[in-house]
Amino acid sequence: MTDKYAVIGHPISHSKSPLIHQAFATQTHQDISYQAIEAPLDGFISTIERLVSEGYKGCNVTVPFKFEAFKLCKQLTGRAQAARAVNTLFFRDGEVLGDNTDGAGLLNDIEQNLQCKLLFKKVLLMGAGGAAHGVIWQLFNAGATITVANRNVEKARQMVAEFAPYGTVFASSYEALAGKSFDVVVNATSSSLADALPPLPDGLFAAKSLAYDMMYGKQTPFLTFAAAQGAAQCADGLGMLVEQAAEAFFKWREVRPATAAVIAQLRA
Repeated sequence: MTDKYAVIGHPISHSKSPLIHQAFATQTHQDISYQAIEAPLDGFISTIERLVSEGYKGCNVTVPFKFEAFKLCKQLTGRAQAARAVNTLFFRDGEVLGDNTDGAGLLNDIEQNLQCKLLFKKVLLMGAGGAAHGVIWQLFNAGATITVANRNVEKARQMVAEFAPYGTVFASSYEALAGKSFDVVVNATSSSLADALPPLPDGLFAAKSLAYDMMYGKQTPFLTFAAAQGAAQCADGLGMLVEQAAEAFFKWREVRPATAAVIAQLRA
C-alpha cells in the first residue's frame, strides 16, 4: 500500500518538494506518493485534520505555516523546540508530532557539500524571523560563534537571549557590523525575494569566507555583493532545500537518501 505524504504552504505551486521526494523514493525503493497542497491562509489546521483523516503519514510545512505547525503539535523534537517552528510533521495514532529539519539541511549543505567546517568559525546570521530561528541551533551546535544581525535589533536581541546561556552568540544592528569580518555569512532574511540587499557595510568577508543565501533559483543581490566584496565561495539555498528534505525523508522512512545526484538534477 502506497504511503501518502505532502507539502503544505501558501503559495505552493513553485515547490520542488514533490520532485525531490519522488526522486528519493525511486532511489531508495520506497512506495510513497507526495503532493503539493495549498492551504488557505486561515485553513492550515483544517487541512492537517483532513490529511490525518485521509490516512496520510506526514507532511512538510513551508511558508507561512511553520509557527502555526509548531503550536499544533502534541510532541516536538528538541530541535523543533529550539527553533520554535516546525517544517516536518508525523501523523501517528491520530496525533501530530513535529520536527524541524531546516538547520540540519543547512548544516549538511555547508559542511558536507561545500566542505566548510563551522567549528570555531565566526558566523553572521542575517535575519531574526522563522528562517533564522530554524537554523541557529544547528549552527550553534556545530561550534560556531554566531552574530545575529537584524534591521530591528530588538528582535535579534530576543532571539540571542534564548541561546546566550549556552555559548558565544551576539546581537547586532547592520550599522554596528562596520569594521567586523566573518568566515561565514548566511542570509536568512526575505530580502532576496524582493531583489533587495540588507544594508551591509564593506569588509564583512574574511579570507576564505563563504557567503550563503537561503534563497535559490536566481543570482541574488546578496550573492552579487558578496562576490564583489571578495567572498571566496558563494552558494544559494538549493543544497539546503534538498538536504532538509532528505532529513525529513529519513525521519519518515528510516532510510537516508543520497543527495548529490538530486541537487545536480535540480541545478540542471
